[in-house]
Amino acid sequence: MSTIFFTAWGYEVSILEFIAALTSFVGVWLGTTGKRITWPWWALSSALYGVFFYQVDLFASAVLQLVFIIAAVYGWKDWAPTGAVPGTMTGRNRRYIAIGTFVSVAVLSPVLSNIGAAATWSDAFLLIGSLVAQVMMVYEKYESWIVWLIVDLVGTIEYAILGYWFTAVLYAMFTAIAVLGWKRWHDSVRN
Repeated sequence: MSTIFFTAWGYEVSILEFIAALTSFVGVWLGTTGKRITWPWWALSSALYGVFFYQVDLFASAVLQLVFIIAAVYGWKDWAPTGAVPGTMTGRNRRYIAIGTFVSVAVLSPVLSNIGAAATWSDAFLLIGSLVAQVMMVYEKYESWIVWLIVDLVGTIEYAILGYWFTAVLYAMFTAIAVLGWKRWHDSVRN
């Protein structure tokens, strides 16, 4: 699957990266609608991206895909057949999550550096931030989209700096989709 599918912006896009990006886009888009069918798409794209990230030495991002697959199982099991029923978090829980995220990134970054990862701080944040956002999404909290917005923005920058342009563009689209997801889920909480 490392066969080159096409070249974009001077970057060779493999069949694996293309299919992973396509399935990921569908899964994230469906997530904004709160439809339960998002979870199988998420699991498939995560399996594909797990292989891709491992191949390019983004170890934290590769491990994160395993977390996404597990979360997809829980999301599928826990969301009602009719989809998500978004709720909100307490201010106290938001503070705990923010502090836990920053501390976890600070601890993980040197570990990634020691094992020769292609990125450290940003990849650590992508792992921890995505984990937090994914758990919040499984529990149907609209704030998950705010975290996704920040994570996707960091991912866009990281993948662009590393030269993974196709995935960087995908994460830029995820950033826009996170705004839409936040609006849709926030509006449903207010109604």
